[in-house]
Amino acid sequence: MKESNRITQIFGIRYPIIQGGMAWCSGWRLASAVSNAGGLGLLGASTMHPEVLREHIRKMKAVTTKPWGVNIPLMYPEMETLVQIIIDEGVKIVFTSAGNPKTYTQRFHDAGIKVAHVVSSSKFAEKSESAGVDAIVAEGFEAGGHNGREETTTLALIPQVRKATRLPLIAAGGIASGEAILAMEALGAEGVQIGTLFALSRESSAADSFKEKCTSLKEGDTMLCLKKIAPTRMVKNALFQRLSQAENNGAEVEELRTILGKKAAKAGIFEGDTENGELEIGEIASSIHSINTVKEIMCQLLTEYQDTKKRILSCPEE
Repeated sequence: MKESNRITQIFGIRYPIIQGGMAWCSGWRLASAVSNAGGLGLLGASTMHPEVLREHIRKMKAVTTKPWGVNIPLMYPEMETLVQIIIDEGVKIVFTSAGNPKTYTQRFHDAGIKVAHVVSSSKFAEKSESAGVDAIVAEGFEAGGHNGREETTTLALIPQVRKATRLPLIAAGGIASGEAILAMEALGAEGVQIGTLFALSRESSAADSFKEKCTSLKEGDTMLCLKKIAPTRMVKNALFQRLSQAENNGAEVEELRTILGKKAAKAGIFEGDTENGELEIGEIASSIHSINTVKEIMCQLLTEYQDTKKRILSCPEE
């Protein structure tokens, strides 16, 4: 893994590994642990009210001197307040998603903040470059939680985005090993964003029962759902089955919203209701079978990366 490339230089980090800013998982404990281990930790602001975000920002300042940032979905109802808190508190890095990057990029830049934007297609990568962002995260539909409607896999997406933009490129979706990091580099990415693996770490703020459920999953135990609202990858639990059946029966948006409820993700991920809560997690969870510390995860990723690179570059036996 290159310890000096455009991603490490832009964000001032040792390794081009970014922790996803995930709802109900990415609080100050997880983000600071990733940053202290040489990656880039992100606070997940999507489920934080303004006063909670300010609290987590201040806790980050108290526990790490390493670079870190905040992830914010641009469709958030209290966006103006969150943006002002981020600027007032002197945050240096922001990852934006789910909206038009033109809306706030210049304002962030005026405050000395680096901006990366998450996209699911080369078309939106081009729009992000026009908006002036500093880097792009291209996320394939293997990822957990909300996904792009294109349903393009990471393997197909990264080379297309690489051709579409000259900006520093971060790959996301289905990455949980050193081998996968090396593969993304081969396709043109200069860094990776990892969600599921860190969501299931000891420092993640997700409930233990959520982590235990997700580390027991097998291939095919997650699937995209809620396509009429916003495509979301979920574990196939009782809630998923109710939603899936309703979708198959032609349910409209309001009926699906009623079945889902207003606090389903909090109930599932943060409070640990593994049957009737919304369990958002990536496909790669089926390859994760233990709950480890961030330090252990980072060491494992780096070791796998180096070992795989040596194996590939070594001469075949005669």
